[in-house]
Amino acid sequence: MPPQPQVRKSFVEFLKSFYGIQRILQLLFGAGLWVTIAVNKYEGPVHFVLFVAVLFWLLTLALFFLTLLDKQDLVPLVGGERWLLSNAVHDLVATLLYLPAVGIMNYKTQKYAYCNLETYGHSCLYKVYLTASVFACLGAAVYLVSAVYGFCRKCRGEQTVA
Repeated sequence: MPPQPQVRKSFVEFLKSFYGIQRILQLLFGAGLWVTIAVNKYEGPVHFVLFVAVLFWLLTLALFFLTLLDKQDLVPLVGGERWLLSNAVHDLVATLLYLPAVGIMNYKTQKYAYCNLETYGHSCLYKVYLTASVFACLGAAVYLVSAVYGFCRKCRGEQTVA
């Protein structure tokens, strides 16, 4: 049975909304970060960056689909009237954990800056860490914008995400 026009309309409305676009960007930047790290050699504090990227990618994916399907009332304690606040808190926590990840990736990038020469013949992780730094910065920025937007909407008394 094909979806009803009303359901399809709410999907499109959410995907065109600010939160829909933000969630898609968060998913893209988070996936870019953890895939960039995971397909290359990594060690030490980069494990934390990978943990943050995967954790918030999965949580954001869950929030995205719950909101897209309009099933946030099924989530105990954080659903219903608290859904907007829950999303804003999620985005704030993600921002706060992405910031150390950005610092770690910037440190690793600077640590491997010596091998960014054309004449350097050995394998080098500089470009990998630089790419991961960019994804981490973009991810942190998108989560921060989304958190500020969510808290502003909550202060105005709005209840829904879309």
